[in-house]
Amino acid sequence: MGEGWDEGQRTLLKHRILFDEVAIAARVDQLAREISKDLPSPAPLIVGILTGSFIFLADLVRALARLNVEPQIDLMAVSHYGAATESSGHVKLYKDTTLDITARAVVLVDDILDTGRSLSLARDLVRAKGPIWLRTCVLLDKPSRRAVPIKADYVGFEVPDVWVIGYGLDAGGQGRALPYVAALEPGG
Repeated sequence: MGEGWDEGQRTLLKHRILFDEVAIAARVDQLAREISKDLPSPAPLIVGILTGSFIFLADLVRALARLNVEPQIDLMAVSHYGAATESSGHVKLYKDTTLDITARAVVLVDDILDTGRSLSLARDLVRAKGPIWLRTCVLLDKPSRRAVPIKADYVGFEVPDVWVIGYGLDAGGQGRALPYVAALEPGG
């Protein structure tokens, strides 16, 4: 059992660790090896979906660099949660990519594939910009919650139907800085 601070209310978020730092680091390295073997170019564009993917994105990009892959980075922001812990069902684009994607090899990176709405929208927006190669990579996959038929090309870990925090993921803005992935306990 771990505890993380909820700074807004000065209470602890009660949680249990699902994947510790060592397991995450090992899996990120494995994902980088898988991606680097599939890439049609040693200079892909990696597009991270904010905000939850930022830690995973940073670690993945460094792991790729250790494999002599020199990616460019771009970011987009979509959300259907806001400050809530239940999906609104409506995905909103807050920030689109800024780099030219035309004829590029692109890896779209997200923190979690849950309902599929966010990743599906982001993938469709990127695909419409004409990449020659497009793959999706998520740290976590929660297939039990899928509302849109989508599968990620690269998956770190599968998780049960629990709210997860840490390693960039949050509950109402809290818990992102935890160095591991944890399940939020009921009432936590």
